Amino acid sequence: MKNFWMRGALAAAVLCAVPAVQAQAQDYPARTVTIVVPFGAGGSADVYARLLAEKLGQETGKTFIVENRPGAGAVIGTQYVAKAAPDGYTLLMMSNTQTVNESLVRNKPYALMRDFVAVAPVNEAPLVLVERTALEPKTLPDLIKYAKANPGKLNYASSGTGTPYHMAGELFKSMAGVDIAHIPYKSSGGARTDVLGGQVDLMFDAVSTMTDLIGTQKVRPLATTGKVRSEVLPAVPTMAELGLPDYTATIWLGILAPKGTPQPIVDLLNQKIARVVNDPAVKAQWAKSGLDGLTMTPAGFTQFLNQDIAKWQKIVESAHITPD
Repeated sequence: MKNFWMRGALAAAVLCAVPAVQAQAQDYPARTVTIVVPFGAGGSADVYARLLAEKLGQETGKTFIVENRPGAGAVIGTQYVAKAAPDGYTLLMMSNTQTVNESLVRNKPYALMRDFVAVAPVNEAPLVLVERTALEPKTLPDLIKYAKANPGKLNYASSGTGTPYHMAGELFKSMAGVDIAHIPYKSSGGARTDVLGGQVDLMFDAVSTMTDLIGTQKVRPLATTGKVRSEVLPAVPTMAELGLPDYTATIWLGILAPKGTPQPIVDLLNQKIARVVNDPAVKAQWAKSGLDGLTMTPAGFTQFLNQDIAKWQKIVESAHITPD
């Protein structure tokens, strides 16, 4: 009899909790929502987080703000959100830096798919592989041929170990079967400056950043890294077109929430973010920078994250990459 009443009390508690969660979602957001960016101010994650905050504020009639918490390769800001209350009022703007960190940074105080729930992707952009103009191989096939004949002689710059620029290079090395030295910098600006100055041979960089430099012939483009050609660099072929059919390496952004955030709130945020991403004015603005908006359900984004984690884990382990 005692167990019967305990089961009944438990069932009643669950039934009471459901309306409470639904009411919480209907009232959401009732106060300011913070989007934490685990990178420095002025970078792409920061810029698009601020645009998203502005648009979500317009969508909901409430205030969304951006808070930068950079450091330790995005670990500091990510950990902060992992420990936040799971109520939808603290969100994380993440990139594929976090999916790389799952295998690169082994002693993190959180696990991405354990301590967060996927809310929605935001946008994605391909990279472009460029070389200093004085470098002798002038096409990607010739570069691969040269690199195979001269292992270790070529080098490429990145904005740091584990960044999308670095991982694009390591994926290229793995798939092309070449040995090219990695030179990590503290920022993409420093890496870019040395490629322009001829001190470094190659760099994978954002299409939006390199388009003007390519147009003025300060660097030579070899290939872009998306599945299709970039609309802002239509004359530059993809890696797939030039002999690496399965090669893709992009920079993408998305929103996560702490584990335990009520599903109705996650679903509401997903819908609101999708409306921002699909806004014609936003799409047109992003297209000028070579960006594509991304929309997925929370379940679809969860699958996307798991696949990206597995993809980069193979590269981190095969290349024996360790944090700086």
